Amino acid sequence: MNAVVTARGLRKAYKNKVALDGADFEIPAGRIVGLIGPNGAGKTTALKAILGLVPFEGQLDVLGRDPRTQRDELMNDVCFIADVAVLPRWIRVGEAIDFVAGVHPRFDRARCQRFLANTQLKPNMRVRELSKGMIVQLHLALVMAIDARLLVLDEPTLGLDILYRKQFYQRLLEDYFDEDKTILITTHQVEEVEHILTDVLFIRDGRMVLSAPMEAIGERYVEVLVDGARAEAARALKPIDERALPFGKTVMLFDGVPGTQLAELGETRTPGLADLFVATMKGTYA
Repeated sequence: MNAVVTARGLRKAYKNKVALDGADFEIPAGRIVGLIGPNGAGKTTALKAILGLVPFEGQLDVLGRDPRTQRDELMNDVCFIADVAVLPRWIRVGEAIDFVAGVHPRFDRARCQRFLANTQLKPNMRVRELSKGMIVQLHLALVMAIDARLLVLDEPTLGLDILYRKQFYQRLLEDYFDEDKTILITTHQVEEVEHILTDVLFIRDGRMVLSAPMEAIGERYVEVLVDGARAEAARALKPIDERALPFGKTVMLFDGVPGTQLAELGETRTPGLADLFVATMKGTYA
């Protein structure tokens, strides 16, 4: 499987902080990858490096190009959705479409208009008249009409209500994603993207602490509901995390311990991505 992004020893330091500290990772082609980490972990800096927006140390290959020296070529194959505030408040919907059509050679105006036909957006509306959800719909329509190989989404649904968030990701799956495209998403709303991700990257203090396909998560990590009588036997197997429940029960998370062995200690299940994230990041906020 070809990698769309390959990073080796990626490092970026600002005046008072190291944002990326020798990060190594790969993003395979034709996948939906979640880049997940707490505030200040280096998520946005990693995205900016991939997009050629910041200088950095180390090696970074994006679609066969170096973002530092070949950014103009790279942007023909990459789309980016950041905070919705990037759209000028004075611009009209129709003017935004005209602008993107004029600057991007792979923009499909008819595709954009088909997407907008399913919304309440009209060509003469100004951005300042739109709700945040409608602005995201406009941004998504503009991006989905570009035949890009890599779509980068930085907290794309931040501040939206649950209906808009669900519609956003459903649109991505139904109208955009295919085996020729790759999507990279950063978000704090882990539970909302868990069902669409094919791969996950956990970043902490500028380093990748987990990189795995979603199917491998279920093979590697197991949660066990343990009662008080079996708690010490379970702890002997060195769980990476545990949390107490009522009535003397404890949920313990194990990494790499055979499920058949853990089943003797209590009820087992595959942990949710949010639980795995919390366990991996414990101590980050101390």
